[in-house]
Amino acid sequence: MQYQKVFHRKKTGIFALLSISIFSVLPSESHAQIGRSVRQVIVSQAAGWNSNTATMQCYQRASAGAPWQAVFEKPVPVLLGRKGLAWGRGVFSPPQNGIPPKVEKDWRAPAGVFQLGSLFGYAAAAPGGARWPYIQVGPWDAYVDDSSLPQYYNRHIRIDPRQGIPPWFEKQKMRLGDAAYKWMLEIRHNQGPAAPGYGSAIFFHVRRGPDKPSAGCTTMAEGDLTRMLRWLDPSASPHYVLLPKDDYAALRGVWGLP
Repeated sequence: MQYQKVFHRKKTGIFALLSISIFSVLPSESHAQIGRSVRQVIVSQAAGWNSNTATMQCYQRASAGAPWQAVFEKPVPVLLGRKGLAWGRGVFSPPQNGIPPKVEKDWRAPAGVFQLGSLFGYAAAAPGGARWPYIQVGPWDAYVDDSSLPQYYNRHIRIDPRQGIPPWFEKQKMRLGDAAYKWMLEIRHNQGPAAPGYGSAIFFHVRRGPDKPSAGCTTMAEGDLTRMLRWLDPSASPHYVLLPKDDYAALRGVWGLP
């Protein structure tokens, strides 16, 4: 990747060339960095763009100028999309480094920096101790991944059956009683606004098995997910960062990552 090659040049001492080249492929600092209001960050690092596994660590800081501190004693294993990663649509414009954008049904997890959305689940309340706003899923909830429905695409919709059941609802309704979807925390990929066809319904949720990757979500053991949900603080403006390890190393300073 172009910025990786440029990043490597720094080690050879060509610092001036590095300064010129790296900013030709990276977004400006004002758009790329974690904001000063952000005091919690979830970071997942994969071995490469085609990896469907990663390790996740949570970080927190007391204030904008304070150092980041790891939360978990050690990173936890997570699973990604079956075919790896592709650039997502998050809080920045992805670098032009030859990696394609995520699209619907590509079996890739969106890479980048993302805000977090709603927490969904089947229980009457969120896991004990969780502070995140919670939406209990019922029989009339849908999360639309059909690109032919742009007005609803990549959104949670709750219909009123008294007003009639739309023809698209049956295929778009959220699953009830699926252990993998016991808790689902929305990763706000492609929601600012949603562009039909560029990927939808991306969540943190319970894995289906230790070696079963997802269609594009970040999944983990239920205990690790519950621990993360209890840690999250809405007032700390948490963000999610997902990148391959080499890309994370190259972009860490420019993007203000932990």
